[in-house]
Amino acid sequence: MRVLPALLCALVLAGCGSSNDGTRDMDTGTGGIVSASTRMTLGVNSFLWHASLDTLRFLPLVSADPFGGVIISEWYVAPGSPDERLKVTVYIMDRTLRADGLKVVVFRQVRNGTTWTEAQPSPDTAHKLEDSILTRARELRLASVTAN
Repeated sequence: MRVLPALLCALVLAGCGSSNDGTRDMDTGTGGIVSASTRMTLGVNSFLWHASLDTLRFLPLVSADPFGGVIISEWYVAPGSPDERLKVTVYIMDRTLRADGLKVVVFRQVRNGTTWTEAQPSPDTAHKLEDSILTRARELRLASVTAN
């Protein structure tokens, strides 16, 4: 009975694509994740993926799925604002380096006594994070072009 789940998992991973030639597609930023036995291609643009991780490095992460392109942070309390916390989710929705292939969602809570309640985040917060990620992705792409 354990063979069926393992087989399904292998089929799903095989569908993600693989490459053993060590090349990188500069239009999509497609890079590989290398393990001892195989090299698997990211499911999303690698420049956006790495730029998102770089930009959110100050946040504790709950989940980072390079094949589905979703990064979820834990709640973060800034040292200067102990009664406010933020949680960020990043969606990378394309294999090309495009602004519309990225979506950042910010959640905010404020402390009322001993409980946290939902609050509206500033609309600029998500846009500023998206701009930072896109700027970093362009830097990474430019660095990879000049390195080759």
